[in-house]
Amino acid sequence: MAALDKFARLAALKPVRVPPALPKALRAPQEEDSLARLLGAGIGCNQFGEHVAIRNWYSTPEFAEPSPATLDLLSQNRSDTVARRTRCAFADPAKWLFLDTETTGLAGGTGTYAFLVGLAWWDAGGLQVEQLLLRDFSEEHSVLHELAQRIAERPALITFNGKTFDWPLLENRFTMTRSIPAPRLAGHLDLLHPARALWKFRLGSVRLSELERQVLDPVRLGWTRDDDIRSADIPQFYFDYLRGGPPGPLAAVIRHNQMDLRGLAALFGKIDALLSARPAESRDHSLDLFGLSRFLRRRGQPERARSACTLALDSGLPAEFRAQARRELALHARRRGEHEEAAALWQEIAGDPEHGPQACEQLAIYYERRVRDYRRAAEFAQLAIANLRRFRSNALSNARATRLERSLQRRLARLQTRLAAEGRSREIFAQALDGRC
Repeated sequence: MAALDKFARLAALKPVRVPPALPKALRAPQEEDSLARLLGAGIGCNQFGEHVAIRNWYSTPEFAEPSPATLDLLSQNRSDTVARRTRCAFADPAKWLFLDTETTGLAGGTGTYAFLVGLAWWDAGGLQVEQLLLRDFSEEHSVLHELAQRIAERPALITFNGKTFDWPLLENRFTMTRSIPAPRLAGHLDLLHPARALWKFRLGSVRLSELERQVLDPVRLGWTRDDDIRSADIPQFYFDYLRGGPPGPLAAVIRHNQMDLRGLAALFGKIDALLSARPAESRDHSLDLFGLSRFLRRRGQPERARSACTLALDSGLPAEFRAQARRELALHARRRGEHEEAAALWQEIAGDPEHGPQACEQLAIYYERRVRDYRRAAEFAQLAIANLRRFRSNALSNARATRLERSLQRRLARLQTRLAAEGRSREIFAQALDGRC
């Protein structure tokens, strides 16, 4: 019993996990603060001054527990140490913080301000959105201080193109204050790169608004962008307000930022569903499945990549992508040692302008090494050279095409030597038989 009491006392000393603190209450805007009143906002205060804060909770997108497999895949393009740290940082969705900014310019640099910082996090099954707005540049310190507090509470950041724009810009603004240190992130996931890998074949453009229309379900999410403003107009709306213009246009900027944040959260859910599902059960567009197969292959998931690629072909992959998909399957079959299956796939694309030279080269290797049919191997080597010369502008870079042609010429010369030797051997054998007769 004494031992049990001892362990009980020790357990009581363990640190308790403290939930993130709720944001401080806001005071109501004064009568003359037409912007805050128009936005239904409150005024946030801290030791650096004031700022406008707009807080809203949305029931959509709904929170769904993320798959560990998804976090693994999204972390794998980093070093082992960073990947482990990222997986650990994102293990608890209560620590996630979605971020999107609206700025006074798109070029970055020391003269660019983030006049609106949009934040969102999962709360009560839905999405809590908080937007911090500068009524003028003197309120920047107040907003940055508030942002640093939010990141301290939720240090796992999720952005869309935020690694190259939003976060570096904010870090620069923190540095320029000389009084508010930039908060340290536990991890940072940027969804632009997986989105580009998964949907570029179907959409071309992977802007967040385009992904909402074509990939997500805007009706279920509860909004459309039919009356949305152009991102390029946002800096001018803010400058007009600073010069004494009406605050009305900034309401559209606030709504645009809200939709970006909700779209960002919904996009993670879509990526999670796509990466965690078994491809055989997927009902996604064939081009999305093809993008998924390439993403999985680069992330070291060859079997799932093969399954997704096969399903893409079976789902009616457009003709301009079929040769590329068959090439992927042929390379996978070759790596698995399934040389006959690989050869059958190479045969299907031997006449393709882009992939035909490589297909013919692989068939030449197959017939030389596996079948020992040197005549057939020489035919494919010759066809590869002919295709390479015919489709040189369509296929490979000039340097790579030159190297491939030289390799094929050496292979062809070796095969012709072997064929000539076989011919002499047959002739000698025939003469020997004639002598016996």
